[in-house]
Amino acid sequence: MKKFYLLLLLTSLLGHFSFGATASDPNENQTNSLATPGEYRWVVEGFDWGPAVNKVILSLEESVKDANATEYQVFATRSLEGAEIPAESASGTRSVVYAYVSDENGNRLAEGKNITLVLAVGPVTPLGSPFQYTRINNRGSNYWVDYKMTILHNKTGKVWNNSKGKIMPLVDQYDLSKTFQYGNGLSMSYASFAPKDIKSKVPLIIWLHGGGEGGNDPTTALLGNKAANYASPEIQVFFGGAYVLVPQAPTFWMQAAEGMTRGKDNDIYNAGVFALIQDFVTKNPNIDTKRIYVGGCSNGGYMSLKLILENPDYFAGAYISALAYFNEFVSDAQLQKIKNVPMWFIHAKDDGTTKPEETVVPLYKRLKQAGAKNVILSYYDNVTDITGFYGGENYRYNGHWSWIYSHANTARTDLDGSPVMLNGRPVTIMEWLAAQKKK
Repeated sequence: MKKFYLLLLLTSLLGHFSFGATASDPNENQTNSLATPGEYRWVVEGFDWGPAVNKVILSLEESVKDANATEYQVFATRSLEGAEIPAESASGTRSVVYAYVSDENGNRLAEGKNITLVLAVGPVTPLGSPFQYTRINNRGSNYWVDYKMTILHNKTGKVWNNSKGKIMPLVDQYDLSKTFQYGNGLSMSYASFAPKDIKSKVPLIIWLHGGGEGGNDPTTALLGNKAANYASPEIQVFFGGAYVLVPQAPTFWMQAAEGMTRGKDNDIYNAGVFALIQDFVTKNPNIDTKRIYVGGCSNGGYMSLKLILENPDYFAGAYISALAYFNEFVSDAQLQKIKNVPMWFIHAKDDGTTKPEETVVPLYKRLKQAGAKNVILSYYDNVTDITGFYGGENYRYNGHWSWIYSHANTARTDLDGSPVMLNGRPVTIMEWLAAQKKK
């Protein structure tokens, strides 16, 4: 019914347009027939709140030199088999904020046979998301939706509705093709990134996703909370280039033999994911084994701490946000074993999912009391839009989303609000992490 309504709307709009091209038309000499719709590619990038379809690239038959955003309308539909998507985020119009001439990958050109439309995105624009969080088979997760667009050029009536696939700028730099066999009939998907032009051994950054990104498609682990950003030039430069490994739990990291664990009972994945890490290091001899870093958020924060508890001498440092491991299940004996592992925690006071008073705050204080010299806690009142743009100034995200400050590399203070210092100067979390090295 929704798609039928959208078709009626499009047909109605087309009835008001002139089909004669003018000299200023960016689609001059393009066919105006609705019988020959054009092709497009859509672009997905990770943002602080999650992934968004932020561009669409239109294929043209002739080269053009200019493009005008006001001449285009974009209609989108989102559907997911087995789930009902609310009407307001199932179909509607996307706002076009800018247009430019480009190549087929969206790179700007002075003259070319493609036009890229930049679309408005934001945390309160669900129509822009290619993901839908829902419960399927009694498990809540992020799933790719069937995302379709119809693009209309107002002046000529030219329509594009034939998708040629999607581009994921950072994600496409990862190898998504491999799985790891860690037991009898058991396998784990993962994404990996290798830096170019390696001249000496480089570190390994491991990211462990949250509870909604499990499954067998590691793109959800990379995009669910902007984890692909660890391959960005802005973060890679601190490490002099680094491998990135993003394992994916078949379900969720905190799954126990029965139900979910918060640390009291053993989970079913820690041995398997550690075997994957060891295998990856063995197969990539350019990894500096003295600079292996592990981090994650929520479920992945739990698993990061679990791996350190089980293997306290393996990791050179950790970066953990929204820790889901209950402090009460970390014994004093375990604390003594991990107190010398450099760890930077990030959490928000208003996190109602992984409550800080049950997890990170008492654990941090116990580590300090045990003599930990290199443990940090960036403790925020709440999680805000650090850009001041997408949500607006002082816009608040869910208090659980403290990993935003890790992915964007903006965490820089300890629990008392003082700046974290390294070699006499203040540093961010990624600058600090890159400096950690096992003796």
